[in-house]
Amino acid sequence: MNIVILGGILITVLTLIPVLGQLRQHPRGLVILFFAEMWERFSYYGMRGILIFYLTQHFLYSDGFANGMYGAYTSLVYLLPLIGGFIADRYLGTRKAIAFGALLLVGGHLLMAVEQQPAQQTLTYQGQTYVFESEGRMERREVEIVVGGERYAFEGATQTDAAGQEVNGLAILDLPAGAPLPAFLPEGSYELGVEGRQPLFEGVMLFALALIAAGVGFLKPNISTIVGQLYPGDDPRRDSGFTLYYYGINLGAFWASILCAWLGLEFGWWAGFGLAGIGMALGFIVFVLGKPLLEGNGEPPAPERLKEKGLFGLSKENTIYLLGVLGVIAVFGVFQANAAVRTLIDGAIGAHQAANGAEAALPLGLALADFFVVVGVLLVVGSVMVLGYIFRYMAARCTKQESDRLLLALILIAASVVFWTLFEQAGTSLNQFAERSTDLTVMAQPLSLGPFFIGTPEQLAATTFPAGQAPIFIDGSFGAGQAQSFNSGFILIFAPLFAGLWAWLERRKLDPNDPLKFALALIQVGAGFLVLVLGANMAGADYKVPLLFLALAYLLHTTGELFLSPVGLSMVTKLSPTAVVSTMMAVWFLSSAWAQWIGAIIAAQTGAETVGGRVLNPAQALATYAEVFQSIGLFAIGVGVVLAVLSPFLHRLSHGSR
Repeated sequence: MNIVILGGILITVLTLIPVLGQLRQHPRGLVILFFAEMWERFSYYGMRGILIFYLTQHFLYSDGFANGMYGAYTSLVYLLPLIGGFIADRYLGTRKAIAFGALLLVGGHLLMAVEQQPAQQTLTYQGQTYVFESEGRMERREVEIVVGGERYAFEGATQTDAAGQEVNGLAILDLPAGAPLPAFLPEGSYELGVEGRQPLFEGVMLFALALIAAGVGFLKPNISTIVGQLYPGDDPRRDSGFTLYYYGINLGAFWASILCAWLGLEFGWWAGFGLAGIGMALGFIVFVLGKPLLEGNGEPPAPERLKEKGLFGLSKENTIYLLGVLGVIAVFGVFQANAAVRTLIDGAIGAHQAANGAEAALPLGLALADFFVVVGVLLVVGSVMVLGYIFRYMAARCTKQESDRLLLALILIAASVVFWTLFEQAGTSLNQFAERSTDLTVMAQPLSLGPFFIGTPEQLAATTFPAGQAPIFIDGSFGAGQAQSFNSGFILIFAPLFAGLWAWLERRKLDPNDPLKFALALIQVGAGFLVLVLGANMAGADYKVPLLFLALAYLLHTTGELFLSPVGLSMVTKLSPTAVVSTMMAVWFLSSAWAQWIGAIIAAQTGAETVGGRVLNPAQALATYAEVFQSIGLFAIGVGVVLAVLSPFLHRLSHGSR
């Protein structure tokens, strides 16, 4: 048994009971949306928690390429709601759009469970190629080089050459004299490669990601819209309802981070991804069976139009579904290495090296994955189109008050890009920081409580027990993927408190306005990264930061999230006219799309040299993390301070709405 699972059960029991009590004070439809989105988020975060490790350890992609792939995928996850929200507003209605998106998600998540043999790292020296043997996943991954039929550990090392210059390279430990490889290989004397990647299974993985991205596009903006539709415009329960709904989101994310990461670590990638798919199937079932409790919300704006003829003699409704499937194929095409883009990138690389030398470091945009560039173009095009539509709507159909409110919503959405850029490092740089640079042991010394022994497997192996008294072992360490449960776990603890806090402050006319809440959120997320910088200065000889600092960073990120995310969802529904509320909700998620894209660039800056999916130089990796985290932390705090100063002026655009 894992201590994180036991802790998760305790947190869930203690927090869910008061939440269920508060749900009784809200429309019954909120319960259905609560559990449907809980399972959807279970599937998404379960997959996300192990995806970056799957890319870098199974396929052996470089940090830069893997972060580019991750950023492109998650950008599309939040970009496609622009289309899904528009289709729901104009044709399908939110309920049908959600159901269709859920089916795509079930297929995508289950397809991710199709696993093949992993790729293999190679090293070529003086024309001879050697292979690395790998075992385990995430923080338990062990990699050794095979020389003369024997396996040897290795590490990054520095030696002084004959000229007195320090030379970095690869040191092979305990290599006997006379081996075909020297014990120290200077940089440049050897070449690392990868063999065994199977294009078929790379394609399967990319098609699964395309299904998930398209599915979220139909589901994500619309389910939040129905939550807003459950409340009259002036209902004071709205912010509280969104916060409770947010609790449901994070209940799913919490258990996904715990269980999917644990299964992936213990049994294989397929197990973690497969459980995520099962979770999504349960979410679909809950939503379909709960339709009567939605009280007619989310139905098509003009049901009769859906029955009209569309393409190939199909109804317009079925035409939309067909185009949705074709859209999945289009997204899959974006994920593929695009020949035209590759040609342009190769030309740019050639020009750069011609001007700066063949060994010159590549600009980050050239070092990332091909389709990362394609997604960037799509983000620009999508942003111009949707913002053009919103501004045209403001000019042609809005009163002065409606225009001001929409303008305020757009300003705060723009500010949220900074927040989400830093917050969403959880799936990339923070996830890898947990695996590479964090001591994941909960207790330095094991603990015996009656028949229970709490510690690490190593501590258990080093402890002797009287004959016939073998203890019940509880693994007292976090998995790297499980560390993401800090964020969602803190949400479970604090979301009910914040829901009550906003309602209590509202009754006393003390509730901070939305711009100020956003400013405080930015300050907190920035402070979280500075906590990690402080932890880096207290790292041990193994260059690992105590787990406490990672927990404190996630705590600050979580409180910042509670100041911004549920408030932002409520803000969009309050400030947007009914005719464009789903489109504006999609714009809200567009901010996350930009954040994921920009965040991939930041994450790539934290990249380290790896061999077989393991970091070669832990000291350098930790120093790089500290440098990047300090820069982005200070930037976020600065933006937050500026927004706080401007908040009284921005709030006037709300015309009395809080």
